[in-house]
Amino acid sequence: MSKQPRTIELCRVLALVALVALGLGCAAPSAYFDNRGRSDVGSGGVRRITITTPKGKFQVWTKRVGNNPKLKVLTLHGGPGATHEYFEVFDTHLPAAGIEYYYYDQLGSAYSDQPDDPSLRTIEHYVDEVEQVRAALGLDKDNFVLLGHSWGGILAIEYALAHPEHLKGLVISNMMSSIPAYNTYAHDVLMPAMDPKALAEILALEAKKDYDNPRYEELLVPSFYVQHFLRMPAEQWPDPVQRAFAHLNKKIYVPMQGPSELGASGVLEHWNRMPDLKKITVPTLVIGARHDTMDPKHMEWMAGQLPHGRYLYCPEGSHLAMYDEPDTYFSGLIAFLHGL
Repeated sequence: MSKQPRTIELCRVLALVALVALGLGCAAPSAYFDNRGRSDVGSGGVRRITITTPKGKFQVWTKRVGNNPKLKVLTLHGGPGATHEYFEVFDTHLPAAGIEYYYYDQLGSAYSDQPDDPSLRTIEHYVDEVEQVRAALGLDKDNFVLLGHSWGGILAIEYALAHPEHLKGLVISNMMSSIPAYNTYAHDVLMPAMDPKALAEILALEAKKDYDNPRYEELLVPSFYVQHFLRMPAEQWPDPVQRAFAHLNKKIYVPMQGPSELGASGVLEHWNRMPDLKKITVPTLVIGARHDTMDPKHMEWMAGQLPHGRYLYCPEGSHLAMYDEPDTYFSGLIAFLHGL
């Protein structure tokens, strides 16, 4: 039997020990699982946080994993209106690296309160909500890293522009800095690459606004989702991804993102922060992927615009590169976090 797998695993262990010894933000195992003084011990790290809005007080769901005073990552899921669930793949990678991280369902998502109020479906609301969650969790500029994926990337950019004084670092995963630029990419690159017959039928259904027709999703799964969202057969999609899809709140998603999967409209239609990237001065990692729904070249450009930007490219990945190219995704993410 080949000794190569054991050699690789030994190298990984030695690398982890070296990181601990060098103090690069990687907590020793005993310290990582030390829950003394934590108010969420009896709930397995789960904590419901009360937020205040113009429409009253509501609660949002969070869950802490691990303990590291110097490195705390708050995750912002996509959608809008999806859930934290697809981030559960982080459990496979971040604990061994000693990184404390938080799952969080934004208001309107499945694990949090779901007020049916259109006035709360704004970028401004969600930025303020993140700030209230940050304060409640006790995160600050000495340890606080914000990681936003997809719509969460929009929210992360907006938070970094509004509250840079609280951040230690920022991660923008699989999100462009302009919805008009994304719509152009979807129209000029993604759509022409689709099967012409499937695309014609999808566009015909969209023209009739027949988005709830089962045929719409039936066409999108093989011709779009499996190509650009998660590159594996849909029936093999991991359980956390399937649960996140099943829990999508369309009362949030459709008004903000729009009903079409071949572009964005709604509240986000004209969102554009390309000119403002230079104002984000905290160390920032931008993650893109070759097969992503988002333009990887645009995301590389973003990293160049950020004063302290870095680009992580996943050549075999898609929008959920943490699943279809995990080695590249997590090795790059962990190296960035330990370097802060």
